[in-house]
Amino acid sequence: MKIKEIIAVLEEMAPLAYAEDFDNVGLLVGNSETESTGVLVCHDALENVIDEAVAKNCNLVVCFHPILFSGIKKITGKNYVERAIIKAIKNDIAIYAVHTALDNHSQGVNKIFCNALGLVNTKVLVPKQNFIQKLVTYTVPENANKVRKALFEAGAGTIGNYDNCSFNSEGTGTYKGNSESNPVIGERHELTETQEIKIEVTFEKHLQSCILKTLFANHIYEEVAYEIYNLENSHQNIGLGMVGEFETEMDEKDFLHFVKDKMISDGIRHSAFLGKKIKKVAVLGGSGSFAIRNAISAGADAFLTADLKYHQFYEAENKLLLADIGHFESERYTKNYIVDYLRKKILNFAIILSEENTNPVKYL
Repeated sequence: MKIKEIIAVLEEMAPLAYAEDFDNVGLLVGNSETESTGVLVCHDALENVIDEAVAKNCNLVVCFHPILFSGIKKITGKNYVERAIIKAIKNDIAIYAVHTALDNHSQGVNKIFCNALGLVNTKVLVPKQNFIQKLVTYTVPENANKVRKALFEAGAGTIGNYDNCSFNSEGTGTYKGNSESNPVIGERHELTETQEIKIEVTFEKHLQSCILKTLFANHIYEEVAYEIYNLENSHQNIGLGMVGEFETEMDEKDFLHFVKDKMISDGIRHSAFLGKKIKKVAVLGGSGSFAIRNAISAGADAFLTADLKYHQFYEAENKLLLADIGHFESERYTKNYIVDYLRKKILNFAIILSEENTNPVKYL
């Protein structure tokens, strides 16, 4: 099996189009045409993980955090990033990162976080913006069903928990072809009026090329009239963080002990107790201080995330319990999810969970 075939499965799990603009996801090191000997899944592709991959005969390392994140101008081995890259290249090991492509997925990092805590009735905390487009096109009634069906199959027309969504209206279309035209209905140089159906569908913007290709392939007109609009609607099923509920509320201190146990955290920093029960909880794996207001707006009793600074604890505003459980800890089970996903999709192939603990934070 070639590395590119494994990448195709990874992109089903975490489409690269879902990643944040600042991120660096996908194949970072290596050649996708190489035959894979095995996959090692880790949290961070550090030197010791590359050593583990060599020892276990895995020439593809799938990591959550990208080892190459910001720009790099030299590879001299002077820091941990450069040393890991040098070792990977020397040993013909490819590195693939998922990061925010999986963060933003409805079944990704934050759903995994919620599942670990047993939260139910979950929904996205910070829906992704500027990700939805609308296609408007026009065709004769006899062609409308074929066009709609093809567009739906290409990924258009999905809104939340519904698919095959479209709006259709009737009207009159006019056109007159020049001497180079070849009209399906009417004649050259003749003003033609015909009854048409206006079809409107929405789609995720990374599908635009596929949607247009599908439209042109299934439309009967020589020249297809269409318009594409960028929508300001947020995408309710894609985004960062998640909010859910416990079936049974609990006291604040019991809640934090419960989280510490479930997420295997050696220490939790938190804001002042408010003397209220915890039932609705917002989570955001990794650095999530930017979403404190979102958690408050969602009516959460508590917000679990990581990397909070001193003054950010004030932003709880006595409206919720704010807790920093640790960056690694908040994403702890992500690599397990990746392994399970790959093993279900790729049978009889070496998919190995890394045994290396790459958490750089230690506790007394």
